[in-house]
Amino acid sequence: MRAQLGHALALSGKTTEALQILSELQELSAIQYLSPYNMAVVYAGLGENDEAFRWLDKAFEDRSAMVIYIRTQHTFDPIRDDPRFTDRLKRLGLPKS
Repeated sequence: MRAQLGHALALSGKTTEALQILSELQELSAIQYLSPYNMAVVYAGLGENDEAFRWLDKAFEDRSAMVIYIRTQHTFDPIRDDPRFTDRLKRLGLPKS
């Protein structure tokens, strides 16, 4: 839920608060497993596409169950037109639409 909040804050122009959420998520990941997918969600909201894809790739490497939602989760709408997104869908064996 924190990642979704960070995403919403970013889209609302509250960058400082979204970055604070990222910081909290990174601190949490130091003491327990946190899917990299969560970081990708926040970075997508911030419009930091390279970071969003970097964290999505980490989620793929971790075999995070959350990656199956990238095709339908609206948080990734801003990066859907990026060819890297289509590549990730292919890697998962998911159709583009």
